[in-house]
Amino acid sequence: MHTEIPAVLSSNTELSSTANLGFIHAFVAAISVIIVSELGDKTFFIAAIMAMRYNRLTVLAGAMLALGLMTCLSVLFGYATTVIPRVYTYYVSTALFAIFGLRMLREGLKMSPDEGQEELEEVQAEIKRKDEELQRSKLLNGTGDVETGVGPSVPKKRWMQFISPIFVQAFTLTFLAEWGDRSQLTTIVLAAREDPFGVAVGGTIGHCLCTGLAVIGGRMIAQKISVRTVTIIGGIVFLAFAFSALFISPDSGF
Repeated sequence: MHTEIPAVLSSNTELSSTANLGFIHAFVAAISVIIVSELGDKTFFIAAIMAMRYNRLTVLAGAMLALGLMTCLSVLFGYATTVIPRVYTYYVSTALFAIFGLRMLREGLKMSPDEGQEELEEVQAEIKRKDEELQRSKLLNGTGDVETGVGPSVPKKRWMQFISPIFVQAFTLTFLAEWGDRSQLTTIVLAAREDPFGVAVGGTIGHCLCTGLAVIGGRMIAQKISVRTVTIIGGIVFLAFAFSALFISPDSGF
């Protein structure tokens, strides 16, 4: 009996160590690919431009809620594939990472140096159009200007008393821009092969860092970032994770 207890303790320690390594690997993978996918992305520009026009905390809260929700949904989609034998999902996800990496390298090498400026202008036009629609809606309802709050006093809908229209706009624009985006597909692929909690935490923190940088830096940061350079680095990161799978057994996951 005295010889069995150390064996059980050793087995539990090994399981705990494996689980911790699985979480850390998933966390590092998620935060890395999200950062290289989101810097200079459409959601980054949306946060940067809206933060210049409206309250930064409101924009950050709306964007982060959308990105957090999208990350959780993506992790659930990826985790749902774990009903398939891990050996298949592992190598399929590795192949997808290699494809994403090669595609990003190809796109990055073909990009013009001012590629990000074009996307920035596209996002500015979209936000301006949304602003005009919101202002028309406010004028039709007699509620005045959305930024100044000036206008006739008209009873609002109950939910509008608690939720800012800017918060809703930041949430909807970010959520729609993120749906089907490369970072969402990447999160799904990661959740299929890595620890889902590590992916969820790493992905959320990665989004928080990128969105926070966009909100704080605004247009200045958006104009300084080279989308071409970030895309090429992103391609290398994706390929690195695909290459590392050759040295890791599919059974070593969570």
